[in-house]
Amino acid sequence: MKGNIYSDLIRVFYTNLKFEGNNLVSHVKGVDIEITHEVWAVVTGLKYAGLRINKGNIGVVEDFNKIQYYKICLKNPHALVRTCSVGGLKLNERLLALIVTWILTPRGSNHFVLTEEDLVYIYCIMSKVKINWIHIIKEQMQKSMRLSDYHYPYAILISKFLNYFEVNLDDEISELVKLTHEVNNGSLSKMGFTKINGRWVSKDGEHGGSSSGFHVEHDEEGQKAVKGAGMNVQDEEQPATDLGSRTSVGHQGNKTPSMSSFESYMVNRMDSDPVGHR
Repeated sequence: MKGNIYSDLIRVFYTNLKFEGNNLVSHVKGVDIEITHEVWAVVTGLKYAGLRINKGNIGVVEDFNKIQYYKICLKNPHALVRTCSVGGLKLNERLLALIVTWILTPRGSNHFVLTEEDLVYIYCIMSKVKINWIHIIKEQMQKSMRLSDYHYPYAILISKFLNYFEVNLDDEISELVKLTHEVNNGSLSKMGFTKINGRWVSKDGEHGGSSSGFHVEHDEEGQKAVKGAGMNVQDEEQPATDLGSRTSVGHQGNKTPSMSSFESYMVNRMDSDPVGHR
């Protein structure tokens, strides 16, 4: 998303935010705001449908195994795994990890280590399994109100809701957010990838493909189409914890719900220029 954000009003929105049933309710500058599923559909194009993934119900992806799936995502699947860090991921998986941890489910710290939820999101996006993003965004909003190290997330989205409910924005201080923080050639090089004959491959040689078959879009200056306010690809912290394991990777059986326009947009933006495969 891009557009104007109104930082002072976003703080007011979160200060007054309540969760009533399936709806978000707040009050800003004399305007009562009730964000129903219908409002979500109008403002974002999202529907309340798909897998509702969070820490308490990861089992919705049957038999998902954090370690096994993480190994599939690695440039070197035979590497010793102590933490699920983003550093060893293949190109598309690493880009999706950045999108998940900085934009879709932003958190206050430790973007370098992937949680089980992060890996489930990546698995679902790569497998084109529909996710209930409305549910997940609301969960993140609740976390931001409860946890001190979380900043108020989804500033542009909240600002669009303010516009939808015709909150008076005259004389309010705003900031125009464009599609910034491109993952450019220099960033990709620091991630351990190099461009050979127009294809991005791992500097490690054979361990550089992507498990998805997705491609990555570039503009004329070689900037990748993975953009989002607040994401800094250099800001990655050190791994913190060791891991356990389970029994299998994860599957949905015969269930493959159709993707929302939001998810299709994310996938299509990564689908135009060839990326090196194993």
